[in-house]
Amino acid sequence: MSASHSAPIAITMGDPAGVGPEIITRLACLPRTSDTPLLVIGDIERLRAMAERLGLALTLVPIQHPSELGTHGVTPGRLAVLPAGPSLPPDLPYGRVDARAGAAAYSYVSRAIDFALEGAISAIVTAPLNKAAMAAAGITYPGHTEILADRAGTQDFGMMLANDELRVMLVSIHLSLRQAIDAVTPERELRAIRLAARACHAYGIEHPRIAVAGLNPHAGEGGLFGEEDEDTIAPAIARAREEGIDASGPWPGDTVFMNARRGHFDAVVAQYHDQGLIPVKYLGVENGVNITVGLPFVRTSVDHGTAFDIAGTGRADPSSLLYALKQAEAMVRAGAGNRPIGCNIGQR
Repeated sequence: MSASHSAPIAITMGDPAGVGPEIITRLACLPRTSDTPLLVIGDIERLRAMAERLGLALTLVPIQHPSELGTHGVTPGRLAVLPAGPSLPPDLPYGRVDARAGAAAYSYVSRAIDFALEGAISAIVTAPLNKAAMAAAGITYPGHTEILADRAGTQDFGMMLANDELRVMLVSIHLSLRQAIDAVTPERELRAIRLAARACHAYGIEHPRIAVAGLNPHAGEGGLFGEEDEDTIAPAIARAREEGIDASGPWPGDTVFMNARRGHFDAVVAQYHDQGLIPVKYLGVENGVNITVGLPFVRTSVDHGTAFDIAGTGRADPSSLLYALKQAEAMVRAGAGNRPIGCNIGQR
């Protein structure tokens, strides 16, 4: 079932020991430019305690289903909270890996996926979870993206990081560098190129230009610095071009992002996690968004982690969460929640 555009957007609280509770309560007190109803799936007492700690004038309204939301989902200073997961002790410490927090974070996103699949919410915006905390709770998913794809029953998905200057699709996501190199196969390359093109079409870019970053220095320098670029990546690019996708490369990884910022490309396919995320995050996490492309519903996320070093200190900035929410709202307005695109940030 597809969500209607009037259905609320759900924010998942993320790891309760991280910055999720703070950035959510701060966001709830900001003026809103959209009339899309908003709710949080998480622990209401954790949020209430954080609001009190920060001195925020925030009223939390418990609900049991998104259909109960009503008008308090669009009013600054009022926040609907749908409780989920195990009860958390009041003294659960901030800034530490805790299995209880990991289990709770997983339950929040799982509940959100259920609502998205039934059409009760129009999009999911996720606050960060902590992989070590989930692992301590016996949850083996490496991150949000894999949870979402598995629960949604899709294998044709990808992770895109984007801001106002770059759009980056990843060939592999949460793998060690050794595993990421092994994951460079013609099939994975072609899938990432296709997903990047699909995402750009959702931006309204009719003929997207997809640049593929090389794996090795100087994209292998003709085989001098490795053979993967010529033997594996280049054939996938050729196959994509046969399908009508304007893909090019492999381009040296040290210059391709610069050229994309200059407007030569509409999206870049990066070969592994850090190759793609470093240039995006260097431009500022406050205006970055993580988008899962290929889901049957819209999902965006903050472009940062749980920030245990500042969690609970009152220093967390809600800017990235606000940006992720605005992008989810834009996608819902564009109808992306009714088709497996999951991406619509607007074109340059």
